[in-house]
Amino acid sequence: MTRTIDPLVSTDRLAADLGLAGGAAGSRDPSRAPAPLVILDVREPHLYAAGHIPGAINSPFSPMSDWAISTDELLMELPDDADLLAAIGALGLSADSRVVIVTTVDTPPAPPFSLSDGTRVAATLVSAGVEDVAILDGGHPKWEREGRGLSTDIPAVSPTTHTSTVDRESWVSTEYVEDRIGRAVILDGRDAHEYFGAVVCPFAGKRGHVPSARSLPVPWMWNEDGTYRPLDLLRDMAAGVAGPAGDQEIIVYCGVGGYASSLWFLLTRMLGYTNVKIYDGAAEAWAKDHDMVTFTWTA
Repeated sequence: MTRTIDPLVSTDRLAADLGLAGGAAGSRDPSRAPAPLVILDVREPHLYAAGHIPGAINSPFSPMSDWAISTDELLMELPDDADLLAAIGALGLSADSRVVIVTTVDTPPAPPFSLSDGTRVAATLVSAGVEDVAILDGGHPKWEREGRGLSTDIPAVSPTTHTSTVDRESWVSTEYVEDRIGRAVILDGRDAHEYFGAVVCPFAGKRGHVPSARSLPVPWMWNEDGTYRPLDLLRDMAAGVAGPAGDQEIIVYCGVGGYASSLWFLLTRMLGYTNVKIYDGAAEAWAKDHDMVTFTWTA
């Protein structure tokens, strides 16, 4: 389908689309958008209950939620198809929905994991056939800092039956990654000190990275306030590591699958790369049966 909303939505734009002005609550203006926006707040329930963007619905993200499952073997994997489609339908979403995802923003020096919650939900929705998805730039904290309207009302949701083929070809296995070493561009989204082995990644338990992987640390995507850095800068950063946007195969990974989704969102939704896959098992899965390396050298 054709997307009707930009991948990043500013607070000004969202307020206008919702018919809000000057931080005061108002009614939706249907003339501003081809279909009503669904504001999907993925923060923890207590944060949502304390105040949220008017009309927003809550579906919290965690490593064990409607958006991800965890097992004894791996954290944060894509849910089963039936469970995922049922959860999306329970939120009243369908292939025609226009969704803006709202996250919190972790306070530095804490890692910005909460921002990857939003991109993980976005990647999951797109894979399940809900493609018109955006992220609120700066998340809920920016909206609140600007004095915009908040609500504690819980909107009614009309469940749907969402049917779609879940795109699992874009979520690849350890065996797939092993086979593509030297043929695909592999990007590691973890912090550089984990990539180079200066510290041990807690999810891998080993120093270093997947052989041939290149480093593109996801935290570099964002300013401290949770807004995205300028698009031209992000484009140059990505092109310097993965080459200019095109159809080259790129596999993205991180520790358990959060930051990888942020790379996927940046590359596919914002920069126009067309062949990006997520290694969902990530460093956690690779290190179970494979060695990591602390350098990558090519002639």
